[in-house]
Amino acid sequence: MTLPSSTFEALCLALDDEYKARATYRAVIAKLGPVMPFANIVNSEQCHIDALLPLFAARGWAPPADRWEGNVAVPESTVEACRLGVVAEIENAALYDRLFAMTADAEVLEVFAILRSASADRHLPAFQRGAAGDTGSCCGGEDGGGHHHRHAGGRCCGGHRGRGTCAA
Repeated sequence: MTLPSSTFEALCLALDDEYKARATYRAVIAKLGPVMPFANIVNSEQCHIDALLPLFAARGWAPPADRWEGNVAVPESTVEACRLGVVAEIENAALYDRLFAMTADAEVLEVFAILRSASADRHLPAFQRGAAGDTGSCCGGEDGGGHHHRHAGGRCCGGHRGRGTCAA
């Protein structure tokens, strides 16, 4: 049986990684401008954070603070930044693979699965295209203006309505 404290730890690790991604992608935009795919994916990272925060609240737990904003290094070019994004999204998916074993909470597992899929199935391919020099295309599910297309059931970037989805 999984202990509740391991669910809390899993949520903290997930949120910390999403904070790191958001801070990194914001820093890329601050340094290089609203380049693709960062201009789109930074919004998805906020959606990921918004999907995790209600899980803390519903359990009466305080989420950890964001320790990453302003504390990340950014490469000099968009292609190099995309290579960094590739590594970050691979590591994010691997993190979620480890987090699945830390909880038996069905709601947490569902959100983890959705966020892992967004990273592996949409963000990673967008960064791979950018690392190959194609920085003009956006990731699946988002348009070139940084807005998320609605997915089945009114979902945005894999979130759940009523559980912290973004309003875009």
